[in-house]
Amino acid sequence: MPVVDAVPAAGAVEAAPDVPAAPAVPAAPAPSADLAHHGYVSVWGDHVAIRIRSENLGPSDVAASTVRLRFSEPLAVRQELPHGCLRSGRATVLCETGGLRSRGGARQTALDLRLAGSHDEVVVRLDTVWNGGARDADRTNDAHEVLAPATGDAYAF
Repeated sequence: MPVVDAVPAAGAVEAAPDVPAAPAVPAAPAPSADLAHHGYVSVWGDHVAIRIRSENLGPSDVAASTVRLRFSEPLAVRQELPHGCLRSGRATVLCETGGLRSRGGARQTALDLRLAGSHDEVVVRLDTVWNGGARDADRTNDAHEVLAPATGDAYAF
């Protein structure tokens, strides 16, 4: 009986020998930090003034973070934004806070914006969208929603 060398068909995959899998290495736990944003919103006519105080209550430092501001009304197309802030849609602004050391003081962000028109009131939603990959178990102090009537008064968050 002649011996014939078996050649696998095109596209066929040969079975791999039994090789034990390497043990999975657990991922390092994410650092823990508690970012907090506080400040006020003031609306009059087509103007919105926002002052934000961002801080890290710890325990880990945060290399960088970003605050998102969403408005219930569209912003005027032409806007002069402070350094570190950019538009992210018709009614959204993102602002970087830079690094925040654990219990190392706060960073201030001041925005003076214009709406696309005058409104009786504006809802401003503020939250953290990037915190350097840290785990923040307390989201109650870095996510806020403020109803600001167009009175020129300051409404705290």
